[in-house]
Amino acid sequence: MKSKVYFTKSITPEKVIEMYKMLDKPLNGKVAAKVHSGEAGNQNFLRPEFWKPMIDYVNGTVVECNTAYDGERNYSEKHKKLMETHGWTKYFDVDIMDEEGPDFKIDIPNGKVLKENYLGKNIKNYDSMIVLAHFKGHPAGGYGGALKQLSIGCASSEGKAFIHSAGFTKDQNIVWEHMAQQDIFCECMADAALSVVDYFKGNIAYINIMANLSVDCDCCAVAEDPCMKDIGILSSTDPIALDQACMDLIYSSSDPGKDHFIERVESLHGIHTIEAAADLKFGSREYELIEI
Repeated sequence: MKSKVYFTKSITPEKVIEMYKMLDKPLNGKVAAKVHSGEAGNQNFLRPEFWKPMIDYVNGTVVECNTAYDGERNYSEKHKKLMETHGWTKYFDVDIMDEEGPDFKIDIPNGKVLKENYLGKNIKNYDSMIVLAHFKGHPAGGYGGALKQLSIGCASSEGKAFIHSAGFTKDQNIVWEHMAQQDIFCECMADAALSVVDYFKGNIAYINIMANLSVDCDCCAVAEDPCMKDIGILSSTDPIALDQACMDLIYSSSDPGKDHFIERVESLHGIHTIEAAADLKFGSREYELIEI
């Protein structure tokens, strides 16, 4: 059976809630709201004011993890200060899940490359998760969407290094000297995403916002401005179908800026993350797009 992906061209905070309701997916217990906090200097990340109605609707706690590269988010003290500067703490309870160690090690017995993943330990405090992803390009993975939020997004700082190096190291000081070959890295992201999906046992909902469509991620302090016009909001209970649907909307777009976006994705084999995730069978590339 094809996965259902809901789509609307309207991008408003209220429409995000409507797209979540279409999933008929109650999130029980304590809800983690996975967002991208935005690197200092980035102009494209989705602000907390945009997400506030949705996060309030599920009574969620905003969760993030530290990065594995220099910037204002690689250590908890700096990251928390930036979360305050960007306005997250004004509206929400915020949890830097790997603020204190040790990390939560989770096994991936069926992983293509990785057989374990390292998550921010506080993820164990949550019963369910809503993945609120800003779909855009990415200088490492080609694109960023739901699968990246599950994998790199939920990994601790050491876990991010582990994924980027295909299990070679958890040390953020040396990881960039031991980067995995690109297709292997994409497969590692798929492995890591699988581990989070399995951990929550299906108690996850996913929303991708196709706005501010830069080829660069919100993790870039110096990012290109968007090269395409906004496309819309998509939601699903299948992260693979969701990311695939977003990519298909890019390819089918008449926007002349799509060539630049596609070049970024294809140069870094971004679709291979979706391919690898589908091989792991925690979702499907086959979907029914239902426009709202």
